[in-house]
Amino acid sequence: MSIPFVCGIDPGASGGIAVLDAHGHWEVYPMPETDSDVADLFRPIAWPECVFFIEKVHSMPAQGVASSFTFGKNYGVLLGCLRALRCRTEHVQPKEWQQLVGLRYPVDTPYSERKKLGRARAQELFPHIKVTHAIADALMIAEYGRRVLTARHSP
Repeated sequence: MSIPFVCGIDPGASGGIAVLDAHGHWEVYPMPETDSDVADLFRPIAWPECVFFIEKVHSMPAQGVASSFTFGKNYGVLLGCLRALRCRTEHVQPKEWQQLVGLRYPVDTPYSERKKLGRARAQELFPHIKVTHAIADALMIAEYGRRVLTARHSP
């Protein structure tokens, strides 16, 4: 059984959204700028056959109060839109999707270096797409979702 649609969401303000359709075509989007733009992006793909995989996030100790608040707001808007559209949503821990798609780096790797390594891994997985930092994690989260759903539906 094939999976018709999978959507991967990196909920950071500089994150992105990646959608795999039933024909193996990818659509990628940087994170929409407004709440309405989020809803407008999700509405056409909010079908029962689409599964949305969103990275389960939390604030980081080094993150400032304002950026934590903004990050939490963005995450809440994404979840609210998905719930309002009755989308099938699964939360995934960063380490879980990273392990499945083969993204590995030492624990003490600086954030900027982790982002570079993530973009490079996404480019390896998706050579036909021009991968940017904004869409790299979303692509890999969608690929994680595709692999998980395929395994669930295999005999």
